[in-house]
Amino acid sequence: MTAINIHEAKTHLSRLVDKAVEGEPLVVVQSLAQAASPPRRRGFLPDLVVPDNFDTWAADEVAGLFEGRR
Repeated sequence: MTAINIHEAKTHLSRLVDKAVEGEPLVVVQSLAQAASPPRRRGFLPDLVVPDNFDTWAADEVAGLFEGRR
């Protein structure tokens, strides 16, 4: 059985999947300290405010575009 860390798993994912398909057992390990660290901030617009209706805003218009209505 092969034990690898999460960084190696992300770096060599396709090769590891091929090995797993061939029947080789793999264990991916990550330290609890790494897993518990706060997520990194992403993006470059710190003052961006997303409206509450963002997921439904313009839903009719978008549906119309998929249905061929303009």
